[in-house]
Amino acid sequence: MIGSSGTAGPHRLRLVDEAATMRLAVDIAAIVRPGDIVALSGHLGAGKSLFARALLRELAGDPQLEAPSPTFTLVQSYETPRGPVLHADLYRVRSPDELDDIGLIEDLDQAVLLVEWPDRAGSRLPAARRLDIVLEVDADRPETGRIVDLAGGVLWKQRLAIAVASRMLIDEAGWGEAARVFMMGDASTRAYERLTRPDGETAVLMISPARPDGPPVRMGKPYSAIAHLAESIDAFVAMDRGLRSLDYSAPEIYAQDLETGLLLIEDLGAEGVLDAERRPIVERYEASARLLADLHRHTLPAILPVAEGRDHPVPEYDRQALAIETELMTDWYGPHIAGVTLPAVTQAEFGRIWNRLFDEILEGPVTWTLRDFHSPNLIWLEERDGLAKVGLIDFQDAVLGHPAYDLVSLGQDARVDVPAALELRLLAAYGAARRADAPDFDLASFARAYAILGAQRNTKIAGIFARLDKRDGKPVYLQHLPRIEAYLRRNLEHPALEELRGWYEAHMPKLFEVG
Repeated sequence: MIGSSGTAGPHRLRLVDEAATMRLAVDIAAIVRPGDIVALSGHLGAGKSLFARALLRELAGDPQLEAPSPTFTLVQSYETPRGPVLHADLYRVRSPDELDDIGLIEDLDQAVLLVEWPDRAGSRLPAARRLDIVLEVDADRPETGRIVDLAGGVLWKQRLAIAVASRMLIDEAGWGEAARVFMMGDASTRAYERLTRPDGETAVLMISPARPDGPPVRMGKPYSAIAHLAESIDAFVAMDRGLRSLDYSAPEIYAQDLETGLLLIEDLGAEGVLDAERRPIVERYEASARLLADLHRHTLPAILPVAEGRDHPVPEYDRQALAIETELMTDWYGPHIAGVTLPAVTQAEFGRIWNRLFDEILEGPVTWTLRDFHSPNLIWLEERDGLAKVGLIDFQDAVLGHPAYDLVSLGQDARVDVPAALELRLLAAYGAARRADAPDFDLASFARAYAILGAQRNTKIAGIFARLDKRDGKPVYLQHLPRIEAYLRRNLEHPALEELRGWYEAHMPKLFEVG
Protein backbone atom coordinates (compact mmCIF):
# COMPACT_ATOMS: atom_id res chain seq x y z
CA MET A 1 0.00 0.00 0.00
CA ILE A 2 2.87 2.39 0.68
CA GLY A 3 5.63 3.15 -1.78
CA SER A 4 9.28 3.05 -0.71
CA SER A 5 10.26 6.44 -2.13
CA GLY A 6 8.81 8.55 0.68
CA THR A 7 5.52 9.10 -1.10
CA ALA A 8 2.25 7.43 -0.19
CA GLY A 9 0.71 5.27 -2.85
CA PRO A 10 -0.17 5.29 -5.56
CA HIS A 11 -3.53 3.81 -4.59
CA ARG A 12 -5.97 3.01 -7.41
CA LEU A 13 -9.64 2.82 -6.51
CA ARG A 14 -12.66 2.00 -8.64
CA LEU A 15 -15.68 4.12 -7.72
CA VAL A 16 -18.89 2.57 -8.99
CA ASP A 17 -21.11 5.65 -8.83
CA GLU A 18 -21.35 9.28 -7.75
CA ALA A 19 -22.16 8.24 -4.18
CA ALA A 20 -18.86 6.36 -3.99
CA THR A 21 -17.02 9.43 -5.32
CA MET A 22 -18.62 11.60 -2.65
CA ARG A 23 -17.81 9.05 0.07
CA LEU A 24 -14.16 9.19 -0.95
CA ALA A 25 -14.26 12.99 -0.70
CA VAL A 26 -15.71 12.69 2.81
CA ASP A 27 -12.97 10.21 3.74
CA ILE A 28 -10.28 12.61 2.54
CA ALA A 29 -11.94 15.53 4.35
CA ALA A 30 -11.64 13.55 7.59
CA ILE A 31 -7.85 13.47 7.39
CA VAL A 32 -6.89 16.85 5.93
CA ARG A 33 -5.42 19.52 8.19
CA PRO A 34 -4.14 23.06 7.76
CA GLY A 35 -1.07 23.12 5.52
CA ASP A 36 -2.31 20.31 3.28
CA ILE A 37 -2.69 20.67 -0.47
CA VAL A 38 -5.31 18.53 -2.21
CA ALA A 39 -4.51 18.61 -5.93
CA LEU A 40 -7.36 17.49 -8.21
CA SER A 41 -6.58 16.49 -11.80
CA GLY A 42 -8.60 14.95 -14.59
CA HIS A 43 -10.20 15.74 -17.93
CA LEU A 44 -13.35 17.82 -18.20
CA GLY A 45 -16.28 15.72 -16.99
CA ALA A 46 -14.10 13.39 -14.92
CA GLY A 47 -15.79 14.42 -11.68
CA LYS A 48 -13.46 17.04 -10.19
CA SER A 49 -16.29 19.46 -9.41
CA LEU A 50 -18.39 16.74 -7.78
CA PHE A 51 -15.46 15.65 -5.64
CA ALA A 52 -14.49 19.22 -4.72
CA ARG A 53 -18.05 20.16 -3.72
CA ALA A 54 -18.40 17.06 -1.52
CA LEU A 55 -15.04 17.76 0.13
CA LEU A 56 -15.90 21.40 0.81
CA ARG A 57 -19.34 20.57 2.19
CA GLU A 58 -17.85 18.06 4.59
CA LEU A 59 -15.16 20.46 5.78
CA ALA A 60 -17.75 23.20 6.23
CA GLY A 61 -20.21 20.91 7.98
CA ASP A 62 -22.87 22.20 5.59
CA PRO A 63 -24.45 19.68 3.19
CA GLN A 64 -26.19 22.55 1.34
CA LEU A 65 -23.07 24.63 0.69
CA GLU A 66 -23.17 25.78 -2.95
CA ALA A 67 -19.38 25.72 -3.45
CA PRO A 68 -19.35 27.25 -6.96
CA SER A 69 -16.37 26.58 -9.21
CA PRO A 70 -13.86 29.44 -8.97
CA THR A 71 -13.03 29.25 -12.68
CA PHE A 72 -13.34 33.00 -13.12
CA THR A 73 -12.45 34.22 -9.61
CA LEU A 74 -9.51 31.76 -9.50
CA VAL A 75 -9.77 31.43 -5.71
CA GLN A 76 -12.74 31.07 -3.37
CA SER A 77 -12.17 31.13 0.38
CA TYR A 78 -14.23 29.48 3.12
CA GLU A 79 -14.13 29.77 6.89
CA THR A 80 -14.95 26.34 8.29
CA PRO A 81 -14.93 24.63 11.70
CA ARG A 82 -11.71 22.97 10.53
CA GLY A 83 -10.07 26.31 9.74
CA PRO A 84 -9.76 28.33 6.52
CA VAL A 85 -10.07 26.52 3.19
CA LEU A 86 -8.99 27.92 -0.18
CA HIS A 87 -10.50 26.45 -3.34
CA ALA A 88 -8.53 27.35 -6.46
CA ASP A 89 -9.18 26.59 -10.12
CA LEU A 90 -6.03 27.28 -12.13
CA TYR A 91 -7.46 26.47 -15.56
CA ARG A 92 -6.99 30.08 -16.71
CA VAL A 93 -3.50 30.46 -15.22
CA ARG A 94 -0.84 30.58 -17.92
CA SER A 95 2.29 30.88 -15.80
CA PRO A 96 3.17 29.71 -12.25
CA ASP A 97 4.34 33.28 -11.58
CA GLU A 98 0.71 34.38 -11.60
CA LEU A 99 0.25 32.57 -8.28
CA ASP A 100 2.22 35.36 -6.62
CA ASP A 101 -0.31 37.91 -7.84
CA ILE A 102 -3.26 36.08 -6.30
CA GLY A 103 -1.44 35.20 -3.04
CA LEU A 104 -2.25 31.51 -3.34
CA ILE A 105 0.97 30.16 -1.89
CA GLU A 106 1.23 32.60 1.00
CA ASP A 107 0.55 31.31 4.52
CA LEU A 108 0.14 27.74 3.36
CA ASP A 109 0.47 26.53 6.95
CA GLN A 110 -2.77 28.26 7.92
CA ALA A 111 -5.23 26.78 5.42
CA VAL A 112 -6.29 23.70 3.53
CA LEU A 113 -5.67 24.32 -0.18
CA LEU A 114 -7.88 22.53 -2.70
CA VAL A 115 -6.52 23.01 -6.23
CA GLU A 116 -8.02 22.03 -9.57
CA TRP A 117 -5.68 21.94 -12.57
CA PRO A 118 -2.60 21.87 -10.28
CA ASP A 119 -0.23 21.27 -13.22
CA ARG A 120 -0.59 24.99 -14.03
CA ALA A 121 1.27 25.77 -10.79
CA GLY A 122 4.45 24.07 -11.97
CA SER A 123 6.62 23.27 -8.96
CA ARG A 124 5.18 26.03 -6.79
CA LEU A 125 3.06 23.68 -4.66
CA PRO A 126 5.35 21.87 -2.14
CA ALA A 127 5.50 18.16 -2.97
CA ALA A 128 5.63 16.97 0.65
CA ARG A 129 2.28 18.64 1.39
CA ARG A 130 0.47 17.43 -1.72
CA LEU A 131 -2.14 14.76 -2.08
CA ASP A 132 -2.58 14.22 -5.80
CA ILE A 133 -5.98 12.87 -6.83
CA VAL A 134 -6.41 11.97 -10.50
CA LEU A 135 -9.94 11.17 -11.66
CA GLU A 136 -10.84 9.50 -14.93
CA VAL A 137 -13.99 8.02 -16.43
CA ASP A 138 -14.38 4.26 -15.93
CA ALA A 139 -14.85 2.84 -19.40
CA ASP A 140 -17.03 0.06 -17.97
CA ARG A 141 -19.40 2.59 -16.34
CA PRO A 142 -18.91 5.79 -18.32
CA GLU A 143 -22.04 7.50 -16.98
CA THR A 144 -21.21 7.42 -13.27
CA GLY A 145 -18.20 5.18 -12.66
CA ARG A 146 -14.78 6.69 -12.01
CA ILE A 147 -11.26 5.42 -11.50
CA VAL A 148 -9.15 7.44 -9.08
CA ASP A 149 -5.43 7.37 -8.38
CA LEU A 150 -4.17 8.82 -5.10
CA ALA A 151 -0.55 9.59 -4.30
CA GLY A 152 0.74 11.78 -1.52
CA GLY A 153 3.91 13.42 -0.30
CA VAL A 154 5.73 12.30 2.80
CA LEU A 155 3.35 14.16 5.13
CA TRP A 156 0.48 12.07 3.77
CA LYS A 157 2.11 8.66 4.03
CA GLN A 158 0.42 7.15 7.07
CA ARG A 159 -2.80 9.17 6.81
CA LEU A 160 -3.45 8.10 3.25
CA ALA A 161 -2.68 4.44 3.94
CA ILE A 162 -5.10 4.47 6.87
CA ALA A 163 -7.81 6.30 4.91
CA VAL A 164 -7.68 3.88 1.99
CA ALA A 165 -7.47 0.79 4.20
CA SER A 166 -10.35 2.07 6.36
CA ARG A 167 -12.58 2.53 3.36
CA MET A 168 -11.75 -0.96 2.08
CA LEU A 169 -12.43 -2.52 5.50
CA ILE A 170 -15.72 -0.67 5.91
CA ASP A 171 -16.94 -1.54 2.42
CA GLU A 172 -15.94 -5.20 2.63
CA ALA A 173 -17.68 -5.52 6.01
CA GLY A 174 -20.94 -4.27 4.50
CA TRP A 175 -20.88 -0.83 6.15
CA GLY A 176 -20.13 1.19 3.02
CA GLU A 177 -23.34 3.22 3.26
CA ALA A 178 -22.67 4.25 6.87
CA ALA A 179 -22.04 7.85 7.87
CA ARG A 180 -18.73 8.31 9.69
CA VAL A 181 -18.33 10.69 12.65
CA PHE A 182 -15.10 11.23 14.55
CA MET A 183 -15.65 10.24 18.17
CA MET A 184 -12.46 10.90 20.04
CA GLY A 185 -8.78 10.35 20.30
CA ASP A 186 -7.03 9.84 23.59
CA ALA A 187 -3.67 10.47 25.11
CA SER A 188 -2.19 7.91 22.72
CA THR A 189 -2.03 7.48 18.92
CA ARG A 190 -5.46 5.83 18.78
CA ALA A 191 -8.57 7.39 17.25
CA TYR A 192 -12.17 6.27 16.92
CA GLU A 193 -15.10 6.87 14.57
CA ARG A 194 -18.75 5.97 15.01
CA LEU A 195 -20.37 4.52 11.89
CA THR A 196 -24.14 4.83 11.49
CA ARG A 197 -26.07 2.92 8.85
CA PRO A 198 -29.20 4.43 7.28
CA ASP A 199 -31.31 2.17 9.53
CA GLY A 200 -29.62 3.58 12.65
CA GLU A 201 -27.38 0.59 13.44
CA THR A 202 -23.96 1.68 14.68
CA ALA A 203 -20.42 0.32 14.92
CA VAL A 204 -17.05 1.76 15.91
CA LEU A 205 -13.96 2.03 13.74
CA MET A 206 -10.85 1.77 15.91
CA ILE A 207 -7.75 3.27 14.30
CA SER A 208 -4.65 2.07 16.10
CA PRO A 209 -1.55 1.97 13.90
CA ALA A 210 1.62 0.40 15.25
CA ARG A 211 3.15 2.55 17.96
CA PRO A 212 6.29 4.33 16.71
CA ASP A 213 9.30 3.88 18.94
CA GLY A 214 10.09 6.87 21.10
CA PRO A 215 13.63 7.85 22.07
CA PRO A 216 15.57 5.27 24.10
CA VAL A 217 15.44 6.01 27.81
CA ARG A 218 17.05 2.91 29.33
CA MET A 219 18.87 -0.15 28.03
CA GLY A 220 18.33 1.16 24.53
CA LYS A 221 14.55 0.83 24.91
CA PRO A 222 11.84 3.51 24.70
CA TYR A 223 9.54 4.20 27.63
CA SER A 224 6.64 2.37 25.97
CA ALA A 225 8.61 -0.86 25.68
CA ILE A 226 9.79 -0.78 29.31
CA ALA A 227 6.31 0.05 30.61
CA HIS A 228 4.82 -2.67 28.34
CA LEU A 229 2.38 -0.44 26.49
CA ALA A 230 0.72 -2.11 23.51
CA GLU A 231 2.89 -1.89 20.41
CA SER A 232 0.19 -2.94 17.94
CA ILE A 233 -3.49 -3.69 17.63
CA ASP A 234 -2.75 -7.38 18.22
CA ALA A 235 -2.91 -6.76 21.97
CA PHE A 236 -6.48 -5.45 21.79
CA VAL A 237 -7.63 -8.32 19.58
CA ALA A 238 -6.06 -10.93 21.87
CA MET A 239 -7.46 -9.47 25.09
CA ASP A 240 -10.86 -8.89 23.49
CA ARG A 241 -11.15 -12.52 22.50
CA GLY A 242 -9.85 -13.65 25.87
CA LEU A 243 -12.43 -11.57 27.75
CA ARG A 244 -15.27 -12.64 25.47
CA SER A 245 -14.31 -16.29 25.97
CA LEU A 246 -15.12 -15.73 29.66
CA ASP A 247 -18.53 -14.21 28.73
CA TYR A 248 -17.58 -10.63 29.61
CA SER A 249 -18.96 -7.82 27.47
CA ALA A 250 -15.95 -6.81 25.41
CA PRO A 251 -16.89 -5.57 21.91
CA GLU A 252 -17.45 -8.10 19.17
CA ILE A 253 -14.95 -7.65 16.33
CA TYR A 254 -16.76 -7.46 12.99
CA ALA A 255 -13.74 -6.95 10.71
CA GLN A 256 -10.02 -6.36 11.06
CA ASP A 257 -6.92 -5.20 9.23
CA LEU A 258 -4.12 -6.13 11.59
CA GLU A 259 -1.32 -4.83 9.38
CA THR A 260 -2.73 -1.30 9.15
CA GLY A 261 -4.10 -1.36 12.69
CA LEU A 262 -7.85 -1.15 12.04
CA LEU A 263 -10.80 -2.83 13.69
CA LEU A 264 -14.52 -2.51 13.05
CA ILE A 265 -16.08 -3.37 16.39
CA GLU A 266 -19.39 -3.49 18.19
CA ASP A 267 -20.63 -0.16 19.52
CA LEU A 268 -21.40 -0.76 23.18
CA GLY A 269 -23.05 2.64 23.42
CA ALA A 270 -22.47 5.71 25.56
CA GLU A 271 -24.23 4.79 28.81
CA GLY A 272 -21.51 4.77 31.43
CA VAL A 273 -21.20 4.30 35.19
CA LEU A 274 -21.64 7.99 36.12
CA ASP A 275 -24.81 9.98 36.70
CA ALA A 276 -25.75 13.25 34.98
CA GLU A 277 -23.56 15.21 37.42
CA ARG A 278 -20.61 12.90 36.66
CA ARG A 279 -20.78 11.22 40.04
CA PRO A 280 -20.24 7.47 40.43
CA ILE A 281 -23.41 5.39 40.37
CA VAL A 282 -22.83 3.13 43.35
CA GLU A 283 -24.56 0.04 41.99
CA ARG A 284 -22.62 0.20 38.73
CA TYR A 285 -19.28 0.65 40.46
CA GLU A 286 -20.07 -2.29 42.75
CA ALA A 287 -21.01 -4.43 39.75
CA SER A 288 -17.66 -3.52 38.18
CA ALA A 289 -15.86 -4.56 41.40
CA ARG A 290 -17.68 -7.90 41.35
CA LEU A 291 -16.65 -8.39 37.72
CA LEU A 292 -13.02 -8.04 38.78
CA ALA A 293 -13.54 -10.54 41.58
CA ASP A 294 -15.02 -12.97 39.07
CA LEU A 295 -12.13 -12.44 36.63
CA HIS A 296 -9.57 -12.96 39.37
CA ARG A 297 -10.94 -16.34 40.41
CA HIS A 298 -9.94 -17.80 37.03
CA THR A 299 -6.59 -19.30 36.08
CA LEU A 300 -5.78 -17.19 33.03
CA PRO A 301 -3.43 -17.90 30.12
CA ALA A 302 -0.28 -15.84 29.54
CA ILE A 303 -0.41 -16.27 25.74
CA LEU A 304 -3.53 -15.46 23.73
CA PRO A 305 -4.31 -16.10 20.04
CA VAL A 306 -4.70 -13.17 17.65
CA ALA A 307 -5.09 -14.90 14.29
CA GLU A 308 -4.04 -18.15 12.69
CA GLY A 309 -0.36 -18.63 13.55
CA ARG A 310 -0.23 -15.30 15.40
CA ASP A 311 -0.19 -15.02 19.20
CA HIS A 312 0.10 -12.26 21.78
CA PRO A 313 2.15 -12.94 24.93
CA VAL A 314 0.64 -10.90 27.77
CA PRO A 315 3.67 -9.08 29.26
CA GLU A 316 4.48 -9.21 32.95
CA TYR A 317 3.96 -6.09 35.04
CA ASP A 318 7.55 -6.47 36.18
CA ARG A 319 9.84 -4.41 38.38
CA GLN A 320 11.19 -2.39 35.46
CA ALA A 321 7.69 -1.39 34.31
CA LEU A 322 6.51 -0.49 37.81
CA ALA A 323 9.67 1.51 38.48
CA ILE A 324 9.81 3.55 35.30
CA GLU A 325 6.22 4.61 35.89
CA THR A 326 7.00 5.92 39.37
CA GLU A 327 9.96 7.85 37.96
CA LEU A 328 7.52 10.02 36.02
CA MET A 329 6.93 11.74 39.34
CA THR A 330 10.53 12.89 39.73
CA ASP A 331 11.03 13.48 35.99
CA TRP A 332 7.89 15.54 35.30
CA TYR A 333 5.71 16.31 38.31
CA GLY A 334 8.63 17.38 40.48
CA PRO A 335 10.15 20.06 38.23
CA HIS A 336 6.99 21.19 36.41
CA ILE A 337 4.30 21.02 39.13
CA ALA A 338 6.03 20.88 42.52
CA GLY A 339 8.83 23.19 41.39
CA VAL A 340 11.65 20.95 42.64
CA THR A 341 14.58 19.43 40.78
CA LEU A 342 15.90 16.60 42.90
CA PRO A 343 19.57 15.60 43.14
CA ALA A 344 20.55 12.12 42.01
CA VAL A 345 21.00 10.83 45.57
CA THR A 346 17.41 11.82 46.48
CA GLN A 347 16.03 10.19 43.35
CA ALA A 348 18.01 7.05 44.13
CA GLU A 349 16.47 6.90 47.60
CA PHE A 350 13.02 7.22 46.02
CA GLY A 351 13.86 4.24 43.81
CA ARG A 352 15.13 2.15 46.75
CA ILE A 353 11.95 2.74 48.74
CA TRP A 354 9.83 1.68 45.81
CA ASN A 355 11.93 -1.40 45.14
CA ARG A 356 11.28 -2.66 48.66
CA LEU A 357 7.56 -2.16 48.09
CA PHE A 358 7.72 -3.88 44.72
CA ASP A 359 9.23 -6.95 46.43
CA GLU A 360 5.90 -7.44 48.18
CA ILE A 361 3.83 -6.92 45.06
CA LEU A 362 5.90 -9.24 42.88
CA GLU A 363 5.59 -12.05 45.43
CA GLY A 364 1.80 -11.81 45.32
CA PRO A 365 -0.82 -13.44 43.08
CA VAL A 366 -0.90 -12.71 39.34
CA THR A 367 -3.85 -12.18 37.00
CA TRP A 368 -4.80 -10.20 33.90
CA THR A 369 -4.41 -6.55 34.84
CA LEU A 370 -6.46 -4.46 32.41
CA ARG A 371 -4.66 -1.35 33.68
CA ASP A 372 -7.24 1.40 33.00
CA PHE A 373 -10.32 -0.10 34.62
CA HIS A 374 -12.12 3.17 35.34
CA SER A 375 -15.15 5.18 34.29
CA PRO A 376 -14.09 6.25 30.76
CA ASN A 377 -13.65 2.58 29.85
CA LEU A 378 -16.74 1.08 31.50
CA ILE A 379 -20.04 0.97 29.56
CA TRP A 380 -23.34 0.12 31.25
CA LEU A 381 -25.47 -2.36 29.28
CA GLU A 382 -28.81 -2.40 31.09
CA GLU A 383 -30.38 -4.91 28.71
CA ARG A 384 -27.81 -7.61 29.55
CA ASP A 385 -27.75 -9.90 32.55
CA GLY A 386 -25.41 -10.26 35.51
CA LEU A 387 -21.79 -9.29 35.01
CA ALA A 388 -22.44 -8.86 31.28
CA LYS A 389 -24.04 -5.51 32.17
CA VAL A 390 -20.52 -4.09 32.50
CA GLY A 391 -19.08 -3.36 29.05
CA LEU A 392 -15.29 -3.24 28.74
CA ILE A 393 -13.13 -1.19 26.37
CA ASP A 394 -9.54 0.12 26.20
CA PHE A 395 -7.75 -2.93 27.60
CA GLN A 396 -4.95 -3.26 25.04
CA ASP A 397 -2.25 -2.37 27.59
CA ALA A 398 -3.17 -5.35 29.79
CA VAL A 399 -0.36 -7.08 31.66
CA LEU A 400 0.09 -9.93 34.11
CA GLY A 401 0.03 -8.20 37.47
CA HIS A 402 -1.37 -8.13 40.98
CA PRO A 403 -5.20 -8.31 41.19
CA ALA A 404 -5.36 -5.23 43.42
CA TYR A 405 -4.23 -2.91 40.62
CA ASP A 406 -7.50 -2.83 38.67
CA LEU A 407 -9.58 -2.39 41.81
CA VAL A 408 -7.41 0.65 42.57
CA SER A 409 -8.15 1.97 39.06
CA LEU A 410 -11.86 1.74 39.88
CA GLY A 411 -11.81 2.82 43.52
CA GLN A 412 -9.48 5.74 42.82
CA ASP A 413 -10.90 6.71 39.43
CA ALA A 414 -8.55 9.20 37.79
CA ARG A 415 -11.36 11.08 36.02
CA VAL A 416 -13.98 11.48 38.77
CA ASP A 417 -14.00 11.85 42.54
CA VAL A 418 -14.64 8.58 44.34
CA PRO A 419 -15.52 9.28 48.00
CA ALA A 420 -13.59 7.26 50.57
CA ALA A 421 -16.85 5.67 51.76
CA LEU A 422 -17.60 4.34 48.27
CA GLU A 423 -14.03 3.10 47.91
CA LEU A 424 -14.50 1.04 51.10
CA ARG A 425 -17.77 -0.35 49.71
CA LEU A 426 -15.97 -1.46 46.58
CA LEU A 427 -13.28 -3.20 48.63
CA ALA A 428 -16.00 -4.89 50.68
CA ALA A 429 -17.95 -5.98 47.59
CA TYR A 430 -14.79 -7.33 45.98
CA GLY A 431 -13.71 -9.10 49.17
CA ALA A 432 -17.11 -10.70 49.70
CA ALA A 433 -17.18 -12.00 46.13
CA ARG A 434 -13.66 -13.42 46.44
CA ARG A 435 -14.45 -15.10 49.76
CA ALA A 436 -17.61 -16.63 48.33
CA ASP A 437 -15.38 -18.46 45.88
CA ALA A 438 -12.29 -18.88 48.11
CA PRO A 439 -13.10 -18.67 51.85
CA ASP A 440 -9.40 -18.29 52.69
CA PHE A 441 -9.03 -15.10 50.66
CA ASP A 442 -6.82 -12.76 52.75
CA LEU A 443 -8.48 -9.34 52.62
CA ALA A 444 -5.90 -7.70 54.92
CA SER A 445 -2.99 -8.68 52.64
CA PHE A 446 -5.02 -7.58 49.63
CA ALA A 447 -5.71 -4.19 51.25
CA ARG A 448 -1.99 -3.72 51.90
CA ALA A 449 -1.19 -4.44 48.25
CA TYR A 450 -4.07 -2.13 47.26
CA ALA A 451 -2.47 0.78 49.16
CA ILE A 452 0.96 0.13 47.65
CA LEU A 453 -0.40 -0.09 44.11
CA GLY A 454 -2.68 2.89 44.74
CA ALA A 455 0.40 4.92 45.61
CA GLN A 456 2.23 3.55 42.57
CA ARG A 457 -0.63 4.25 40.16
CA ASN A 458 -1.29 7.78 41.37
CA THR A 459 2.42 8.57 41.42
CA LYS A 460 2.53 7.47 37.79
CA ILE A 461 -0.61 9.38 36.77
CA ALA A 462 0.58 12.59 38.42
CA GLY A 463 3.74 12.33 36.32
CA ILE A 464 1.83 11.48 33.15
CA PHE A 465 -0.53 14.45 33.50
CA ALA A 466 2.42 16.76 34.09
CA ARG A 467 4.14 15.33 31.00
CA LEU A 468 0.98 15.67 28.87
CA ASP A 469 0.89 19.34 29.80
CA LYS A 470 4.56 20.24 29.51
CA ARG A 471 5.74 18.01 26.67
CA ASP A 472 2.57 17.39 24.65
CA GLY A 473 0.77 20.72 25.10
CA LYS A 474 -2.35 19.16 26.66
CA PRO A 475 -3.06 21.25 29.77
CA VAL A 476 -6.61 19.87 30.03
CA TYR A 477 -5.25 16.95 32.05
CA LEU A 478 -4.09 19.26 34.83
CA GLN A 479 -7.70 19.66 35.96
CA HIS A 480 -7.47 16.11 37.32
CA LEU A 481 -4.25 16.63 39.31
CA PRO A 482 -5.87 17.72 42.62
CA ARG A 483 -7.85 14.48 42.62
CA ILE A 484 -4.76 12.39 41.90
CA GLU A 485 -2.84 14.15 44.66
CA ALA A 486 -5.70 13.47 47.09
CA TYR A 487 -5.74 9.78 46.20
CA LEU A 488 -1.99 9.60 46.69
CA ARG A 489 -2.26 11.21 50.13
CA ARG A 490 -5.02 8.73 50.98
CA ASN A 491 -2.79 5.78 50.11
CA LEU A 492 0.19 7.20 51.98
CA GLU A 493 -1.77 6.95 55.23
CA HIS A 494 -1.40 3.16 55.17
CA PRO A 495 1.31 1.89 57.58
CA ALA A 496 2.99 -0.03 54.76
CA LEU A 497 3.85 3.32 53.14
CA GLU A 498 5.27 5.16 56.14
CA GLU A 499 8.76 5.42 54.65
CA LEU A 500 7.44 6.60 51.27
CA ARG A 501 5.25 9.20 52.98
CA GLY A 502 8.31 10.51 54.80
CA TRP A 503 10.16 10.88 51.50
CA TYR A 504 7.26 12.83 49.95
CA GLU A 505 6.94 15.09 52.99
CA ALA A 506 10.66 15.87 52.90
CA HIS A 507 11.12 16.35 49.15
CA MET A 508 7.69 17.20 47.64
CA PRO A 509 5.80 19.10 50.34
CA LYS A 510 3.53 20.61 47.69
CA LEU A 511 1.74 17.26 47.56
CA PHE A 512 0.38 17.95 51.02
CA GLU A 513 -0.82 21.47 50.27
CA VAL A 514 -4.60 21.18 50.06
CA GLY A 515 -6.79 23.92 48.60
